[in-house]
Amino acid sequence: MRLPLTGTKVLDLSNVLAGPFCGYHLARLGAEVIKIERPQGGDLARRLGADEDLARRELGLTFVAVNADKQSVAIDLKSQQGKDIFLKLVEQADVVLENFRPGVMKRLGLDFETL
Repeated sequence: MRLPLTGTKVLDLSNVLAGPFCGYHLARLGAEVIKIERPQGGDLARRLGADEDLARRELGLTFVAVNADKQSVAIDLKSQQGKDIFLKLVEQADVVLENFRPGVMKRLGLDFETL
């Protein structure tokens, strides 16, 4: 059976729970979801959760649960090289998912108009 979002590519810049949970559902519906994390520390949810050993290994249960079925890459969106890589990925993407505070994407030079 073909899933409804097969052929859709999503770049997931989101962190912690709500955004990654949305990306998880898109992946379960057939989208190719690429989780993009910062190189130092990644998603905060990697270090959260009741299982301290998993959290220490940056495999917090919440992180693992809401990022299943995704590909993953670390990109420094504050560097020009990172922005260039991200913009190349955007050329092939259908969706950019992010849950930063208002204005962060604009400060990064990656606002809606730019993308």
